[in-house]
Amino acid sequence: MSDKKPMSLTMRIVIGMLLGIVIGALIQFTLADNAFVKEYIVEGLFLVGGKIFVNSLKMLVVPLVFISLICGTCSLSDPSKLGRLGGKSILLYLSTTAIAITLAISLALVVSPGVTDGEPLTSEATFDAKQAPSLSQVLINIVPSNPIEAMAQGNMLQIILFALLLGVAISLSGESGKRVASLFNDLNEVVMKLVVILMNLAPYGVFFLMAKLFSEVSVTTIFSLGKYFLVVLFALGIHALITYPLLLKLLTGLNPVTFIKKMRDAALFAFSTASSNATIPVTLETATQKLGVNNNVASFTVPLGATINMDGTAIMQGVATVFIAQVFGVELGITDYLMVILTATLASVGTAGVPGVGLIMLAMVLQQVGLPVEGIALIIGVDRLLDMTRTAVNVTGDSMVTLIVGKSEKEVDVDTFNNPAAGKTTETL
Repeated sequence: MSDKKPMSLTMRIVIGMLLGIVIGALIQFTLADNAFVKEYIVEGLFLVGGKIFVNSLKMLVVPLVFISLICGTCSLSDPSKLGRLGGKSILLYLSTTAIAITLAISLALVVSPGVTDGEPLTSEATFDAKQAPSLSQVLINIVPSNPIEAMAQGNMLQIILFALLLGVAISLSGESGKRVASLFNDLNEVVMKLVVILMNLAPYGVFFLMAKLFSEVSVTTIFSLGKYFLVVLFALGIHALITYPLLLKLLTGLNPVTFIKKMRDAALFAFSTASSNATIPVTLETATQKLGVNNNVASFTVPLGATINMDGTAIMQGVATVFIAQVFGVELGITDYLMVILTATLASVGTAGVPGVGLIMLAMVLQQVGLPVEGIALIIGVDRLLDMTRTAVNVTGDSMVTLIVGKSEKEVDVDTFNNPAAGKTTETL
């Protein structure tokens, strides 16, 4: 019997990602005009494999969030604790978003990515911004008129509210509630096992996603917007590797290096899928099994963060606002930048659950300070790669806030957090 240690899930995902990038780039540079490769490999194998992987993750989101949130809520001895959890979570999410966009604007003003020696950058492309909902409509939409329809559409805020109300009702229903709670606890164990099964398919799914992306992304597009691209990446890196660890250390005393190490799998999932919602199963598993946060807290803060935490998007908006203003020769004052920070921070909650939320939020911000919305067309070419990176940052922020809230509620197992082997049993079946 071999004593060889099995390769970790993280390493397998990294290998799949690198292979996908290499093969995708080779196809773009050597076989881009080959009809067979384009139709059957890129638009066939890669597209189907990647879509199946993302859909398999999305398949788990609604049942996992609904069941896990009910389990967490009905086990609370004090239902009023939900108010504290909600208040702390929303305050932290909004605070980190405000910090993110302030950092992005400051960095962009220093680097000036939109200033060139030649003619101003122009584009014949246009961007048709979808209408953002009004504040009153956002508040109305939080309450589901039909919870089954909300689940079918994946409306996370409505699902969260219904699960919370049902969980509270179960906790207040005596013996009947205990029997129902037991059923949901069993269902939660089954769904988490399904998460483990799908996580083992991740290296293949990541390979397909990366191979398709890099067989289509134009290198010339990246180079033409290189300065903007690098400023956004740098700001995302600072926020993920400096801002989050500092906040975690200051507010909990926990080791930020341990936190970053344990976030690797969830961050890689988020990067490959470019969807915080699709990554919820992995983020929740990471928070509870690796970081030691009790499900009472994590089942609430993780799906809420996936819905309203837009730190990565806020960074893109901050840099993009400065970039577009410089490209079109519009000078913004300190009042305008303060308005950008306020609008983007509040919009991170107000536009939750709207398709294309990042670009809709950017359109709102640009309109607020009188910049042409058509400027968004200039950055769409590289937005896919940046979207992947900012999703990884968002997911890291969700887990960081979950840890802080959990620690403040004494719902974090510090031994699990400090144990480097915690949660690793889920990496192989």
